[in-house]
Amino acid sequence: MKRFEWIVALRYLRAKRKQTVISVITVISILGVAAGVMALIIALAVNDGFQSTLQSSLLSATAHISILERNPAYGIDNWEQLAAKVKKLPHVVSATPGLYGEVAIKGPVLGSGAVLKGIRVGPHVPVPDLLQHLKQGSVQGLSAKSPPGIIVGSRLAQQAGLLVGNTATVISYQGELTPFGAVPSAFHFKVAGIFESGLYDLDSRWAIVALPSAQRVLDLPDVVNTIEVRIDDIFRAPQVAAEIEKVISPRLEASTWMDQNRALLNALRLEKIVSVITVGLIQLVAALNILVVLVMLVMEKNRDIAILMAMGARRNQIQRIFVIQAMAISGIGCALGLFFGYVTCIFFNHYRLLKLDESVYALSYVPFHSRWTDGVWVTGVVLVISLLAALHPARNAARIDPAEGLRYE
Repeated sequence: MKRFEWIVALRYLRAKRKQTVISVITVISILGVAAGVMALIIALAVNDGFQSTLQSSLLSATAHISILERNPAYGIDNWEQLAAKVKKLPHVVSATPGLYGEVAIKGPVLGSGAVLKGIRVGPHVPVPDLLQHLKQGSVQGLSAKSPPGIIVGSRLAQQAGLLVGNTATVISYQGELTPFGAVPSAFHFKVAGIFESGLYDLDSRWAIVALPSAQRVLDLPDVVNTIEVRIDDIFRAPQVAAEIEKVISPRLEASTWMDQNRALLNALRLEKIVSVITVGLIQLVAALNILVVLVMLVMEKNRDIAILMAMGARRNQIQRIFVIQAMAISGIGCALGLFFGYVTCIFFNHYRLLKLDESVYALSYVPFHSRWTDGVWVTGVVLVISLLAALHPARNAARIDPAEGLRYE
């Protein structure tokens, strides 16, 4: 018997009607559903693209968990013993020291402010993700002694006119005290490589040297100002940070990547919610169109419904006929919307067609990261909204009295 309901429902959708306006509204309803689904898939892909790209780029350069001084003073001493202790904790992959400081870097063209980062280098020391795929040069150059090596960001190299093999002058603000005041100290480095993370702030400001060289430039003893911990699951960071807090000194704290980028993550989360609400209004308009189509269809098919009921069709069957019509309209719209939405995301992401100002948005293009799970829940929501829109006209159709419907025929 259910086959009878599908046959009648689909026949009503395909049949030529006296009122062509119903056919027009049906097409508009399908296009409305398709436009809403497509817009929502694209909006979610853009939001997920920004989040995943920024997250991967940031975590390639920074730690999952950073051990820092609660009140920055003289740095973290005995860092080797502390790093070895932290590395023994569950889920910890590595614990490496880092030393950051503000300097100026001068090349053949111009000088620029920069963040100097000192890292451990050696045959048994893990290479940071940021340096595993250099744009030019080699990480081994950091081990050079005279002159020591330095790896700079691609934007910083461009601004200063630096190429691999050039000499870069690093000017430290921790200069020598003279009768005339503090005089900045200058140190010469050989450019060993150029990295490109994809994030403007990193590529335009960061320079990386061996840890002893950074300590010499910043005029510090054998101390660091952070121990960077990497773990096997970045979303376990709060739990692992709590375990680290138990084994470190009270004057130190463990800060997760979520804490350090809380403002950015909250902004992306809010943007996603706003996008879903805004684009969801398109689906409500499409649902209203479906409601109008079914109301007008019930009015037009009043006599046909009465005949079906006089021939033995039950009221719940009549109701299901119009529900099936609503599901068919929304189903076709969803299929079109999903197809064009995912195709658009793949095309724009592959060719990077939407460019951005890197100095403002940190990225040079709009990334699209579409997930199949988004298509599943978007389709489910659209079908539920369409079902709710179909209930009222379907119930009205089921309440038609066959005698009244055929009285004047």
